[in-house]
Amino acid sequence: MKKICFITSFLYLCSQIQGKQIKVHLLIMGQLQDRYKNYREPQKFMEAGVYPYFRAITSKQGTEVEMEGHRVLMFGSNAYTGLTGDERVIAAAHKALDKYGSGCAGSRFLNGTLDIHVQLEKELAEFEGKDEALCFSTGFSVNQGVLAMVVGKGDYIICDDRDHASIVDGRRLSFARQLHYKHNDMEDLERVLEGLPREAVKLIVVDGVFSMEGDLAKLPEIVALKHKYNCSIMVDEAHGIGVFGRQGRGVCDHFGLTDEVDLIMGTFSKSLASIGGFIAGDKDTINYLRHTCRTYIFSASDTPAATAAAMEALHIIQQEPERLEHLWAVTRYALKRFREEGFEIGDTESPIIPLYVHDVDKTFMVTKLAFENGVFINPVIPPACAPQDTLVRFALMATHTEEQVEHGVQVLKKIFVDLGIIK
Repeated sequence: MKKICFITSFLYLCSQIQGKQIKVHLLIMGQLQDRYKNYREPQKFMEAGVYPYFRAITSKQGTEVEMEGHRVLMFGSNAYTGLTGDERVIAAAHKALDKYGSGCAGSRFLNGTLDIHVQLEKELAEFEGKDEALCFSTGFSVNQGVLAMVVGKGDYIICDDRDHASIVDGRRLSFARQLHYKHNDMEDLERVLEGLPREAVKLIVVDGVFSMEGDLAKLPEIVALKHKYNCSIMVDEAHGIGVFGRQGRGVCDHFGLTDEVDLIMGTFSKSLASIGGFIAGDKDTINYLRHTCRTYIFSASDTPAATAAAMEALHIIQQEPERLEHLWAVTRYALKRFREEGFEIGDTESPIIPLYVHDVDKTFMVTKLAFENGVFINPVIPPACAPQDTLVRFALMATHTEEQVEHGVQVLKKIFVDLGIIK
């Protein structure tokens, strides 16, 4: 009888504990739900029928894509070289998939280094004119990891206030003091630098091409300030590689200042038609990052297919100068036509053309109407820009034609006029 009572009591106690655990679990989940239940900004635009994000593409990336049952002209891609659908890139990825399998099942630090990773790093270092390079699984993780490690307590990171989000997140992970200057304002940069200790490590980090506005960093002036105030420079070439410089080496090469830039970062997900990223620099800094950078040594290796695709794209852009020449021909045509039609396009000097709207609701409406008329563009709203600087981003590829650009211009001109954005 006592044994039965004990078992009954034990089971009752277990049920009570389990019930409390369930209640605690629900309480925790309830706190998160309470915090985010009022986040309804996306739903507001969904209900208005202008929500522009996460549209599913059902074809290869190219100048035309299949989306939601119809074909649209793609002016929202970062594939500046137009190589994402190139059969040679696809074949290289297939070959690597057959040889190495679908993944590396580990980090570069341990079991995940392939000979093609090493080969690509060697070729990228040579391409960028640096001693060595490291390849990462994404471009975001390059900036996030490198900036967290190369500067620390007692050092300084100085950034342009329109630098990419990956730079912002990377600097937040560093123990260095974080400073910034007004966009491309060299007087403001000098104001920041002149107040810092000369002997301290000071790293200026800047986008070579600013991804929303399309303008270039004032690299010659930044280099002059580097020497005046004893600084180092890191340039993010995500939107510069494949577009600027000899054979698409980037903005540093474009200005002839590669040797003056300490670290050069780049991505594979744009001109190199794949996914991943790299950092290139002197052998000692790269050796340090190879053994300490957390997003490198604690992330799985880039896949064999992605690595081979990036390497093949790198070969193609060096072997086909006409690809870069055509990109610039179609870019010059687009810049000319948008200016002629009265669009406000700011200071862009690249295949990234911002069409300023200056109104969040109208920015979404432009995107919706353009899509309905067969033109895909990207809306840019806060926090990617200031509330008064909203825009739609019109980006070009080497495979676009003048006829496609002209159609895009005409569609957007009608929409901008109808909405009262331009006359």
